[in-house]
Amino acid sequence: MCGIIGYSGSFEPSALRAGVAAIAHRGPDDSGVFVDGAAAVGLGHARLSIIDLSPLGHQPMEALGGAVQLVFNGEIYNYRELRKELEAKGHAFRGHSDTEVILHLYLEEGEKMLPRLNGIFTIAIFDARIGATLVARDALGVKPLYYTASPRGVAFASEIKGLLALAPASRELDVASLHRYLSFLWCPGEGTPLKAVRKLLPGEAMVLRAGNIERRFTWYRLPAFREVARDLDERASVEGTERFVRAAVQRQMVADVPVGAFLSGGLDSSAVVAFAREISPDLQCFTIRQIGGAEQGVADDLPYAEAVARHLGVKLHTVEIEASRMAGDIERMIWQLDEPLADPAPLNVLYICELARKNGMKVLLSGAGGDDLFTGYRRHRAVELERWWSWLPEGARRAIEGATGRLDQRRATSRRLAKLFDGAGLSGDARIANYFRWAREDTLLSLYSPSARAELGGATALAPMLDFMKPLPASLPPLERMLALEQRFFLSDHNLPYTDKMSMAVGVEVRVPLLDLELVEFAARIPTHIKQKGAVGKWVFKKAMEPYLPHDVIYRPKSGFGAPLRRWMRDELRPLVGDLLGPDSLRKRGLFDPEAVARLMQANEEGRIDANYTLLSLLSIEIWCRKFVDGAAR
Repeated sequence: MCGIIGYSGSFEPSALRAGVAAIAHRGPDDSGVFVDGAAAVGLGHARLSIIDLSPLGHQPMEALGGAVQLVFNGEIYNYRELRKELEAKGHAFRGHSDTEVILHLYLEEGEKMLPRLNGIFTIAIFDARIGATLVARDALGVKPLYYTASPRGVAFASEIKGLLALAPASRELDVASLHRYLSFLWCPGEGTPLKAVRKLLPGEAMVLRAGNIERRFTWYRLPAFREVARDLDERASVEGTERFVRAAVQRQMVADVPVGAFLSGGLDSSAVVAFAREISPDLQCFTIRQIGGAEQGVADDLPYAEAVARHLGVKLHTVEIEASRMAGDIERMIWQLDEPLADPAPLNVLYICELARKNGMKVLLSGAGGDDLFTGYRRHRAVELERWWSWLPEGARRAIEGATGRLDQRRATSRRLAKLFDGAGLSGDARIANYFRWAREDTLLSLYSPSARAELGGATALAPMLDFMKPLPASLPPLERMLALEQRFFLSDHNLPYTDKMSMAVGVEVRVPLLDLELVEFAARIPTHIKQKGAVGKWVFKKAMEPYLPHDVIYRPKSGFGAPLRRWMRDELRPLVGDLLGPDSLRKRGLFDPEAVARLMQANEEGRIDANYTLLSLLSIEIWCRKFVDGAAR
């Protein structure tokens, strides 16, 4: 796991080295650059050595006497099988890294190699024979890649901070993207806070030539886009889930360094640990204990994590963090994330990875992705419950939406009811996508300054999701349509980027076996009613794990990250909110109306609206602007 950076066009080699330095935390073990002045191409790499720790794994890696150069971030889990195939065709290898396998596979197949890679990656390959650079991102978007295109050329990097060091792009803000950050707490689609910086999408690649994007194409589409036969019965679904999860976990333990695991005590991480310990009995696991109070209505994870560790006989390391310290790390979090993601959960990843690194771990297995394949979030149950009320006339549905929205939002039950029926007046795909919102459209539109509202125009927050859903088969059930949104957006634009950024901040690689491509394809074949059975989400996964985990762990209440955000906004973060969201600061930025923001704060304090995450999002945007726009980085 590493960091990559590069360009095609008229950029300075010294700027390339500055870009590598800006992402050095991603690869503290080694670094390198390649520059071809005549071709106006540069590639840079920061290496975290995981497979083949010798100098033979150094990047950029070359072939054909330097005519082909490669930089790679990630891991390829089927590289051994691919290597045997290539050796049978006459390819000779110097080392034993997966990087070298990619290089030889490219020499054999060109860009057609991409669907054959089962792994997590961003790759850039300069081929002097054709004068072009191939840049690609993995199927599910586990590894991030940003790029900018300008008259000078095209530049790309694993992180925005590295990209801006290489190619100082225009700092003009993208109001439509900021509107999406406010709506969802993250930004679905290719947008970032800067108009000049975009994200390469999951399963996408582009060919760069002479400083231009010559071609951009999709090499992988989710199973939801295909007419997949969901004809497995319960027994085949349960047995297959067990088989494919075990294979994915054990396939992804390949490394020349120790491999540990997250263990929250939830089903997903516990399942990963259960199968990992079958081939690594001394597996080291890591979790967090938050001191200072969790959010109302959120179950404590630690007792479950301890119970799983005892049941499986693995060592559990616990990092204890004061909730007040977490609040103080919000600014650090935003800098490391590159984007104003308004969710304290990334701090969990940071603290656990810091502990793991202190204990000699460079690789951790994560349980991310289970809910996105098999169901498990509250919104999945909500979609299933729609059959009890979706037949009502639009006027009646809007009345229910209005009534639940007026409940006292200081109570967890009231907030969940309001969330359940928010968007009840919508229909079809719009209602499905609306479940991902954290704030109503009318509430957000009232916050903008006149100039920002004019720039926003008719742009809607749901547009990327609705555009994505248009080609989905009409026969795809509503819950499967929502799972497609989870896999394409909630994972690749939120959960996976923050996991990558916060773990790589301390030089730790996080792998996500529940998003193994073979498992993703199998899960698509499981009928919807076997995934979500009544009120029981993830039913098939739970049944598959019954022989391996305690019953009360498998069927425990769903729990998220319990940061006491509402208390933070009243106490620990209050001075920062008063400063950054005060009238002077807001007028200077010019994005939001100070009086409208003050009214939102007042309504939040009185319980007329639950705007804590919206306020955190406003705060995150201002912090991000100060670090990435105003030049006050670090």
